[in-house]
Amino acid sequence: MASVQVLRWVPDRVPGGLPRRDRKACEYRAYRPDLLAGREFVLGSREAADVADAERDVARFNESARALANTEALARLLLRAESVASSKIEGLEIGARRLLRADAAERLGARDPDVTADDVLANVRAMAYALDAARDAPAITVDLLLETHRRLLSGTHLAHLGGIVRTSQNWIGGSSYNPCSAVFVPPPPELVPGLLTDLCAFCSDDSLPAVAQAAIAHAQFETIHPFADGNGRVGRVLIHLILQRRGLATNVTVPVSLVLASMADAYVRGLDATHYVGEPDSQAAFAGINAWLETFSAACRTAVARANEFEARIGSIQDEWRARLGSVRANSALDLLLERLPGLPVINVKAASEIIGRSAQAANEAVARLEGAGILKTSRIGRRNRVFQAREVIAAFADLEERLGA
Repeated sequence: MASVQVLRWVPDRVPGGLPRRDRKACEYRAYRPDLLAGREFVLGSREAADVADAERDVARFNESARALANTEALARLLLRAESVASSKIEGLEIGARRLLRADAAERLGARDPDVTADDVLANVRAMAYALDAARDAPAITVDLLLETHRRLLSGTHLAHLGGIVRTSQNWIGGSSYNPCSAVFVPPPPELVPGLLTDLCAFCSDDSLPAVAQAAIAHAQFETIHPFADGNGRVGRVLIHLILQRRGLATNVTVPVSLVLASMADAYVRGLDATHYVGEPDSQAAFAGINAWLETFSAACRTAVARANEFEARIGSIQDEWRARLGSVRANSALDLLLERLPGLPVINVKAASEIIGRSAQAANEAVARLEGAGILKTSRIGRRNRVFQAREVIAAFADLEERLGA
């Protein structure tokens, strides 16, 4: 039975000079959620229809992407967009151009002292790792979530906390020094390992529709809040792990976090609705879960609609490039680079050679022709690193976030 546990906070080693409210002992209320594995969920008729519509849209987008020549490029861009949005929800703001330049700098070994960019790129890497690791795995495991978290914090000032389940109480909102005025207090630390094990068992079951499963698992992960930091980003990776495992989004990442970031109040209200008190088969439990499913399903459908528009825009850009270039020999270095450039819109000749699998000379000739047609523009990262930018793709990438935030 989901309940609220009243506990007492006793300050320990509180820094001097703090206001009295931050130094005092107090009682606080920690939420203890119900387990998920083996539990029956009853979807209302409206919410069941919403979930079905969302699943249909995600599946159709995944299938249409399979037929695209540039699926890999589109997947790369959507993965970055999703990671940027997930980071934005956590207060890590970064523009598309800044992120793509930082990404290129990292590949070139040119250290860019941009802490925010480093954190967001770590999110990109962590999400990519998780999706690759889980692609052929039979189940979503606690170890996978721990390793994803470790990679998320790797290279940051919180790296020492990566991959470690919390052993102390955390909380959301209120003071940084005690949970007395917190908006929400997750379960006590001794409950976290068991709750994570239960969550992964639920994630590896196929009883519920995939969108409903992803929504409920994400809400439960955020409720558990198993880490000292990075919970939101790992919790949103979990959404994509489930959609991939269930076969709905095996080719592309649906940028649902971009939509959730634009509807922050509804997002928080939806998660809060799942914090009922009582039995799992109570009316409060059903109402709370269904309210969240309605919000999540709508976010998925909007994300697919905007992703479809984005894919069409990238396709139009590529068509315009080919019109400018005139004749392009099939399967030539230029032809391959035109298809794959959207996935890596800030590039040098070495990277171009690697992504098309052709010699440096062939890649250099292709880049030169693209530059001559105005498709690529020369830029520099640091003093020595010459790169080329596909500015139309970068502008489309930046516009995707703005459109989803509208």
